[in-house]
Amino acid sequence: MALFTVTSPHATGPLNTARVMQLVLLATIPGVLALSWHFGWGVLVNIVFACIVALGAEALALKLRKRPLGFYLGDYSALVTAVLLAIAMPAYSPWWLIVVGVGFSILIAKHLYGGMGYNPFNPAMVGYVVLLISFPVEMTTWAAPRQAFAGEMPGLLDAINVLFAGREAVAAFAVDGITMATPLDILKQNNSLLVEDLWAQSPQFGQWAGLGWEWANLGFLAGGLFLLSQRVFTWHAPISMLISLTLISALFYDGGSSASGGSPLFHLLSGATMFGAFFIVTDPVTSAVSVKGKIIYGALIGVLLYLIRVWGNYPDAIAFSVLLMNFAAPLLDYYTQPRTYGHQPSSKEGGE
Repeated sequence: MALFTVTSPHATGPLNTARVMQLVLLATIPGVLALSWHFGWGVLVNIVFACIVALGAEALALKLRKRPLGFYLGDYSALVTAVLLAIAMPAYSPWWLIVVGVGFSILIAKHLYGGMGYNPFNPAMVGYVVLLISFPVEMTTWAAPRQAFAGEMPGLLDAINVLFAGREAVAAFAVDGITMATPLDILKQNNSLLVEDLWAQSPQFGQWAGLGWEWANLGFLAGGLFLLSQRVFTWHAPISMLISLTLISALFYDGGSSASGGSPLFHLLSGATMFGAFFIVTDPVTSAVSVKGKIIYGALIGVLLYLIRVWGNYPDAIAFSVLLMNFAAPLLDYYTQPRTYGHQPSSKEGGE
């Protein structure tokens, strides 16, 4: 299948990439604040360190490619990749895990293909999947939420010490209850309790989904709606994803038996649902471009997300779902291009 030029309409003015990236970074603030409040300083420490590593990796790649540093570093794309990957990683991740993930995202998933605008796969999600497959223990060691924490929450200095020295070197991390399985993982492994009983005896569950996770999802939803209001992207892909996830989870919801995969509200406010819908699925480089293509693209991500969560090997699946559909995006665009203005259907198309 040959590559082709996307049909009109096209942008008629200069695209201010830096402004778009700044808006994306600004929109992550509500979700990041919610994560930081519920899971501690480790979230912010991850983000700051990931940004430092991303700028260094970006500068190295640009120097090797003999590109001007100031121009390309000033578009904020490296910082967006770093922030998105750091948000997706567990709080209090070790420094080397962040270096590997961010370095792979910038150097391999982005610059190996030609830099921003040429990468076929979302760089942050590529880095996340590489880490999850290579270091499953570190990538599934999630911090307990504040409400279920056994002891005093670690402070900023504790979080910095954990980043460089490891959990075993910090006294605050010696207490029981510093880490817990996520609500998605608990529900996935449940095979004996009704959902109502599981909810009552597990400290990780909140009012609608997981403690902390539900508020983080609402925060990213607020940020996503802000980006929609600024016309950074259109509604087609994220809303299509959320609708398909809602429909398929409602279709298979059995009311809360021991084999239940969870209610629609649980799936909408668990894991990285809203973060993925508004900050990952909407990536203009790796997603479908046509309107119909965006709708199909988002809907299939929602379906894959539910299928992998409930019957796959991973409790959350935004990264895998997005990368699988990155493969399919060019095919979707090929078959969903709108008719060019003024084009007359051929006799075969007209059924004559």
